[in-house]
Amino acid sequence: MELRIKEVIKERGTTITELADKMGINRVNLSNMINGNPTVETLNKIADAIECPVTELFEQPKSDTASLTCPHCGKSIEIGIK
Repeated sequence: MELRIKEVIKERGTTITELADKMGINRVNLSNMINGNPTVETLNKIADAIECPVTELFEQPKSDTASLTCPHCGKSIEIGIK
């Protein structure tokens, strides 16, 4: 599952620097956390600071279906996701 922390921060109209200040940490440290493998604790702190549910920091499936392209004929194949 992909993280979308940077996108959510931008959607909330703030910057990494502003978020770091709000969290009381160094911007470089926050950037390293975001670009690395943040802990659940870090994700919760980020979500609290930008006032969003922690689940919003994760990429959500776009729909209940996915599509693939057949390598032989080039046609799109729809696959249902459950």
